[in-house]
Amino acid sequence: MTFKHKMTGMILAGGRGTRMGRVDKGLQPFRGGPLAAHVLQRLAPQVAQLAINANRNQAAYASIAVAANSDAPVWQDDLTGFEGPLAGLQTGLRRCETDWLLTAPCDSPFLPDDLGVRLAEALLRDDADLAVAVTMDADESGDAYRRVHPVFALMKKSVLPKLDAYLETGGRRMDGWYGAIKVTQVLFQEAGAFRNINTLADLKDMEKLAEPAASGFGRKASLSAGEAQRIIRDAITPVTAVEKVALRQALERVLATDVISPIDVPAHDNSAMDGYAFRGADLSADAPTTLRVAATVLAGRPSGVHIPTGECARIMTGGVMPDGLDTVLPQELAAAITPDSVTIAPGTIKTGANRRFKGEDLAIGKPALHQGKIVTPADLGLLASLGMAEVPVRRRLRVAFFSTGDELRSIGEALEPGCIYDSNRYTLYGMLTRLGCDVIDMGAVRDDRAALEEALRTACTSADAVITSGGVSAGAADYIKSIMTELGDVGFWNLDMRPGRPMAFGRIASEGRQSWLFGLPGNPVAAMVAFYFFVRPGLMKMMGTTASHFTVRARSAVTLRKKPGRTEYQRGIIYIAPNGEREVRITGSQGSGILRSMSEANCMVVLPHEQGDVAAGELVEVVMFEGLI
Repeated sequence: MTFKHKMTGMILAGGRGTRMGRVDKGLQPFRGGPLAAHVLQRLAPQVAQLAINANRNQAAYASIAVAANSDAPVWQDDLTGFEGPLAGLQTGLRRCETDWLLTAPCDSPFLPDDLGVRLAEALLRDDADLAVAVTMDADESGDAYRRVHPVFALMKKSVLPKLDAYLETGGRRMDGWYGAIKVTQVLFQEAGAFRNINTLADLKDMEKLAEPAASGFGRKASLSAGEAQRIIRDAITPVTAVEKVALRQALERVLATDVISPIDVPAHDNSAMDGYAFRGADLSADAPTTLRVAATVLAGRPSGVHIPTGECARIMTGGVMPDGLDTVLPQELAAAITPDSVTIAPGTIKTGANRRFKGEDLAIGKPALHQGKIVTPADLGLLASLGMAEVPVRRRLRVAFFSTGDELRSIGEALEPGCIYDSNRYTLYGMLTRLGCDVIDMGAVRDDRAALEEALRTACTSADAVITSGGVSAGAADYIKSIMTELGDVGFWNLDMRPGRPMAFGRIASEGRQSWLFGLPGNPVAAMVAFYFFVRPGLMKMMGTTASHFTVRARSAVTLRKKPGRTEYQRGIIYIAPNGEREVRITGSQGSGILRSMSEANCMVVLPHEQGDVAAGELVEVVMFEGLI
């Protein structure tokens, strides 16, 4: 799901710079430009509109926006006396024109480029008023705790009255008003992205730092699942090729542009029911109302009739409302009907009932569907209602895949001792086909360096992405990682997760062509888990859309053993318990080779990196398989 069109992004730059040599933080030089320019560049792709909150040097901030080819206005606090970031928040909520406001401080040049979408997903999932970023930190004794970053937040515009009330009491703490609204916290692994710059020394230290997980290439051999997902998101860009396809062929394709409605839908005020159209003003409040039937209006035909006061028109569902009429009585609610009249009992109907307004579904010139949306059956109907025969979509991704291993046999071949049938190619085929990719099945490749290199070069010249299964662990015959190093760049090859620790991501090049390479583990369950949580989001970004797993919270039916320091994906079965709550149980043994566990499961229980043991009855995050597997 895309959220960009619902958000205004606002940079908080309203401080006084008392600890920065009396120079605003946002105007401090950093890597060739002011700090605020870096934040603006990070925030711009995530939102529909931009703004800067600053109480002085407004011209300087306006110049930063102009230099970035942005029309971001500079808003001064409505409250006076440098009331702190809450005053900027209040101003932003008052002036933004979107449903949500996303805020970030002017001293966060490395803020996550998925900050908005991750906060938005949590806001909707938890039906919250505000979503705020948190990271894991350690206190002086080394104990871990969650650090809240209240200036990195997404909130609904509707919270403004609650904030106004808090400020009127004299409250100034950034999180002091949270008790009046529903808040959800979103855990980010990339703590460096939220580092606070308070002094010139902090700024110098920040200059020396590498951007947290900006690309990841050649950095750490082992990463958390969250870091790996960020590296993939940051590295991959969408394909740019666009094609027009017939409406029916657009199903499950990704829209390349916004679809603007060329007409009003409906084109006229019309009736939502079979019945009688009349003026609401003709109704008597305390006595029956009898109206003469002056005409009959059929659906699909212009009425062109004038109905005098005190009279009505017999009208069918979809029939155009005659001028001056504003109410429709369903025929079954009439007190009495004759060939020439209808009688309405007092209190039967309210003025304006059962009237559909011109353009109430879609207004001419307004977006009907947004770029990046995957076209659904409902979207086909909506586009058909606009009379559109063709739709601009992104071209399909070409994805090549193969398995590696001397022990693999294809279906139909004899199964010698120590050998197994190659199941991964079939699960990969199914997952890629459901994703709408053009698939290139290159079969199984033996554990031979030359053969693997040739397969990778061939795949690279014909596909946007290449997926291998097997050959990325530490075994003597696991060549994929070393070949990746020779043909391109390695982003990572080991993750702190279970199942699926040995996973590679990077890019390879051959004959002037480049492809993204995903090296999956060989164990069947690990390969599927790695695909759904790492490869699928990357491919969807290439397609020009974003991945959104259907995530819910459920209570664990049993105790789950889990060591902190790795993310675990356990196969589960979710159901409604007798008390009406969602409950989830694990499908027995969680070995990475037990493919049956994936077939029996209807969900995945996600236990995050810092999570320890889960007690029975504790809430856990569950990713539903419906529409995914």
